[in-house]
Amino acid sequence: MEQAFVVLRTRGLAWNDETPLEGQVDWTAHAAFMDTLFEERFVALAGRLEGTRDALLVVRASDVAEIVERLASDPWTINGLLVTKQISSWQLRLGSLR
Repeated sequence: MEQAFVVLRTRGLAWNDETPLEGQVDWTAHAAFMDTLFEERFVALAGRLEGTRDALLVVRASDVAEIVERLASDPWTINGLLVTKQISSWQLRLGSLR
């Protein structure tokens, strides 16, 4: 059964702090990967958390293993630009991801 999860990802060792987001290695491939996850309705919301090194994703998945598996093929996971810091089940009280 599909449920909501919140995923916190952070910059990995390969991140170049001297380069803007869109200038990081494999930016185009990462952006296309994320667009596909959104189009497939796996990712509902995604974005950088201002003032941190983190990004927040709200995803629809059956379990944590599915999330880990799907994010493993992100070019930024493969090249060490992003690592997953936390995955938490999210019990929505108001609103819906439908």
